[in-house]
Amino acid sequence: MPGIDKLPIEETLEDSPQTRSLLGVFEEDAAAISNYVNQLFQAMHRVYDAQNELSAATHLTSKLLKEYEKQHFPLGGDDEIMSSTLQQFAKVIDELSSCHAVLSTQLADAMMFPITQFKERDLKEILTLKEVFQIASNDHDAAITRYSRLSKRRENEKIKAEVTEDVYTSRKKQHQTMMHYFCALNTLQYKKKIAVLEPLLGYMQAQISFFKMGSENLTEQLEEFLTNIGTSVQNVRREMECEIENMQQTIEDLEVASDPLYLPDPDPTKFPVHRNLTRKAGYLNARNKTGLVSSSWERQFYFTQGGNLMSQARGDVAGGLVMDIDNCSVMAVDCEDRRYCFQITSFDGKKSSILQAESKKDYEEWICTINNISKQIYLSENPEEIAARVNQSALEAVTPSPSFQQRHESMRPTVQSRPPTARTSSTGSLGSESAALSALSLDSLVAPDTPIQFDIISPVSEDLPGQAKSSGQSGRRTNPFGETGGSKSETEDSILHQLFIVRFLGSMEVKSDESPDVVYETMRQILAARAIHNIFRMTESHLLVTCDCLKLIDPQTQVTRLRFPLPNVVLYATHQENKRLFGFVLRTSGGRADSRQTSICYIFESNNEGEKICDSVGLAKQIAFHAELDRKASEKQKEMERVKEKQQKELTKQKQIEKVTFIMQWSGQILTMMFWIGPVLVKSSSPQRKLLYLGMLITYFCNNQRLNVRRRNPFYLCWLF
Repeated sequence: MPGIDKLPIEETLEDSPQTRSLLGVFEEDAAAISNYVNQLFQAMHRVYDAQNELSAATHLTSKLLKEYEKQHFPLGGDDEIMSSTLQQFAKVIDELSSCHAVLSTQLADAMMFPITQFKERDLKEILTLKEVFQIASNDHDAAITRYSRLSKRRENEKIKAEVTEDVYTSRKKQHQTMMHYFCALNTLQYKKKIAVLEPLLGYMQAQISFFKMGSENLTEQLEEFLTNIGTSVQNVRREMECEIENMQQTIEDLEVASDPLYLPDPDPTKFPVHRNLTRKAGYLNARNKTGLVSSSWERQFYFTQGGNLMSQARGDVAGGLVMDIDNCSVMAVDCEDRRYCFQITSFDGKKSSILQAESKKDYEEWICTINNISKQIYLSENPEEIAARVNQSALEAVTPSPSFQQRHESMRPTVQSRPPTARTSSTGSLGSESAALSALSLDSLVAPDTPIQFDIISPVSEDLPGQAKSSGQSGRRTNPFGETGGSKSETEDSILHQLFIVRFLGSMEVKSDESPDVVYETMRQILAARAIHNIFRMTESHLLVTCDCLKLIDPQTQVTRLRFPLPNVVLYATHQENKRLFGFVLRTSGGRADSRQTSICYIFESNNEGEKICDSVGLAKQIAFHAELDRKASEKQKEMERVKEKQQKELTKQKQIEKVTFIMQWSGQILTMMFWIGPVLVKSSSPQRKLLYLGMLITYFCNNQRLNVRRRNPFYLCWLF
């Protein structure tokens, strides 16, 4: 038989949501088994009823055949042959009726009894244990709630003893009930196989016994199979008995070992505090404000996951984010006269949460763990060493701090610890630890000794001296009042406007911009350098993604800090594990002295929106690409229209020239005729007609090229006069 899943009895005392979720799966499986067994029971009961009906019908048939001879048929008479034949049939059928009666008895014992026992005893036992466990769990929750409400200043020893005894009794009852409930559910996984196979085995054996007289061959064919099934049932039964024995022994051992843990505040000498933890899980009471002065407390299961504090309620499949505890502060506080309270505050002080631990041991371990995580390096390979270095500060955080501002200011890096310049070199200022980081970097992606930029520098300070600013560069800063001096905003026509909250981590020059490994390696080097220099402050900005560019905007003044043209963004990616980190590579050209292109990788941290930002940048590049294709197609269409219009104009001009030429030719012919007959007419004409004829001749002499030089001579004109 294959391996059978089991509920971990050892984890019943912790009673974590994961254990409850696994218990829910087993309870669903038990419900499914119960539903299936009920249907199978009904089917087998129909078989049993049908067999009883067949046995009774066969016996009735035999009885009727025996009474044939006693019947008086008007036309039949006394037929002795028919009577003897029917008597022989009645004898055979009577024997068959006896066989059917034996079969019915065998079906009742071998088929119906096992499945009835499983249905009425085992499944009802599971339901009873479930109800008892639910009652014990509710009693335990109520006892824990009463214990959490004990006053710290005005403690009554008698009340405290009663509440502590109540917690001890309820927790012990819940633990023992839960272990027996788990044992019953684990046993059910074996019993369900027996409950299905054993009735079928009894049914087949009863049928074989029924047909054995005339079906010896059939019995030989099924004998090996039935033997194997019987052997398997016996093996499962022996395995179930062994597993029950082991679980009973485990329950006894856990009852003895868990007895001190039933107390809500165990003895610290027997259970020491672990101060170098980087992961912690357990139940805490969270304070929720319900009004200006009123509040409520809710008990939930909290656990750390990387740099996040998560919470999970009973019945939830997964946990939810409570707070980002990277670079946070934690301190003990006095809250509503409750013991073991501590407060977690984010680095910027905008979000805080007050939690209450169940015991002093959990109280100190939670503070130490959160302190260790708040200063932990991303992707660090030695978290225990880092936890040992911050252990002293974790111990100091156990004592209540008089002011959050003092604690908050103490975590900020001092002025002397900051790098002396805006750009930090990995050889001069990083020291020996930075050299080790450079040795681990990929030289093909990021060159060693590459300066790292931790602050956002204004684009004006990045320009070379004497370099002329183009119209695109002058638009990097926007008016905080939204006025542009009559000019149109460069992003006004963009169809994509998406805004994200990001924090700038750093930037550095890279050697390649073809693989996402460049971004991953840059993230690793920048985060490692920040951890070495204790640089925890990050500049928060709004990242505006449009179809033209990416902009970093100051959230308060709305001034554009940096502008990245979208065509120059050649690569973008998110971190493989921490989806809050993302970066992109910007390809820029050098100044006038250096015309080579350089690639700079910028790294940011977002609020769990790294993949969304990368998807938005990809969408913007696609939209820009299609817009560029449409622009080129439009320009090509306009160029074709201009060429067509020019050809049309040239054709019109050619037609006008041909028309003028035709008119001039005809006018020349007319003037030629007038030239020959003119002298005769002029002699008998008036002075006005002579002047008109002279003008026509001058025009003709200026335009007609077929006249010879003699006729175009001015003296010839004088002769005419």
